[in-house]
Formats: sequence, structure tokens, C-alpha cells
Amino acid sequence: MERIKRDWRTAGLGEADRALLVYAEKLTREPSAATEDDLDQLRRHGFADADLHDAVQVISYFNYINRIADGLGVDLEDFMAPRPAARSGAGARGAEASR
Repeated sequence: MERIKRDWRTAGLGEADRALLVYAEKLTREPSAATEDDLDQLRRHGFADADLHDAVQVISYFNYINRIADGLGVDLEDFMAPRPAARSGAGARGAEASR
């Protein structure tokens, strides 16, 4: 699991898992660029339409909830690496201090 957290691209995952993570990254970083071709590629890796539906729901939910947390300045759990802005003093506590 640590290898995946560090860099999924070099974690030795199978082709289907890597294809799904490529799609997850695309949907996260540039959702308007996602196309039917992306879904077709996942289908070629053995994902059924129900699998794709579930994957898009989970990917989108995590993107949604992360944006809410970021927007509200919610502190990370203790086991998570700090955000770059938090390291420089910005973030939830920094925002409150500047009010």
C-alpha cells in the first residue's frame, strides 16, 4: 500500500489497475477531457459498465469531499501528510488567524 501511496505509476500494479488510475487522475485533474474513449479503454481491460459507474461515483465523491474540506480549511487527520499550504502557515488555522 505504501508504494501505491508514494507513486502508483511505479507500484507494480497490473494493467487494468493502472488504466483505472490513469482515468481517475484524468477525471480528477481535467474532468472535461474525459471521453467515451476513456471508458472504452477501461472496458477493454475487463471493466463492465456497472464497474465504470461505481468507479466514477467513488472518484467523483472523493473529489467532491476533498474540495469541501479544502474550501472549509478542514484539518487533515494526524496520519496524513500536510498540505503544501499548511506547511507554509496557510490553511484553516492560518485563515482564522488572519480574520
